[in-house]
Amino acid sequence: MASKRSTAEAEAAVSGDTPIGPTGRPYHGFPTPPKLVGHGPARIISLCNQKGGVGKTTTTINLAAGLASYGRRVLAVDFDPQGALSAGLGIQTHDTPTIYDLLLDPKRDPNEVIVPTAVENLDVIPANIDLSAAEVHLVNEVARETILARVLRKVAGDYDVILVDCQPSLGLLTVNALTASHGVLIPLECEFFALRGVALLIETIDKVRDRLNPSITLDGVLATMYDPRTLHSREVLERVVDAFGDDVLETVIGRTVKFPDASVAGVPITKFAPEHSAAQAYLRLARELVSRGAVA
Repeated sequence: MASKRSTAEAEAAVSGDTPIGPTGRPYHGFPTPPKLVGHGPARIISLCNQKGGVGKTTTTINLAAGLASYGRRVLAVDFDPQGALSAGLGIQTHDTPTIYDLLLDPKRDPNEVIVPTAVENLDVIPANIDLSAAEVHLVNEVARETILARVLRKVAGDYDVILVDCQPSLGLLTVNALTASHGVLIPLECEFFALRGVALLIETIDKVRDRLNPSITLDGVLATMYDPRTLHSREVLERVVDAFGDDVLETVIGRTVKFPDASVAGVPITKFAPEHSAAQAYLRLARELVSRGAVA
């Protein structure tokens, strides 16, 4: 793991030249990304945490919208049988082809399943409860861990980034997502019990790197549902920075009722309440990932 804080950061913190962010490090203002001359091939990023309710889907939706607003062509893949990503973007999934159909039929064209959203530059491959049967159907397939990678390979040239919203488990679907991905983003709720399973997740990522996907990297740990008014939230974030150092993103996502309101409206918070601090945080996250090189 990286050190908690580099010497330069520590000196900057002491000098007081730069405001200190909630992670205890200098709070940088990441520049607006330059426009891209062309598009593709996409970098694939899985948003993964086996604990539910930590903000994976919310982050996938709003990070995708943020990147799209900066001119990146984004494909969001709903890889959770609950279909929350699809619902959160206003996509109907009843009696329509989904990611499940692409997993079961390798000859099917993913473009038949991709659905445009109300957000410019943002498309979705939806999911519904049918996906819950995928692990049973795929268990006897040859190279079953690489099926999603084969699906996404067909459309990677059309996008700049593909975000995969994983289900809260470390089963075959999540292993498929990690095998297909160039990077992993771990949303982590600022709550004690959210920390307990992260070691197991990191162990799973290491196993996938060792056996299936040597090039996969940890793009960052994103602190979510942060409430600076509570000592518990602040202490958990401090422990996360102690454990993961510079892998913890500087952007922190606060807790707000605007997220469920935006979900009910079926649009990202960047469109539902663009001036809200949460919308600005996700735009900042998009800029930070571009600055880090995780996204073109």
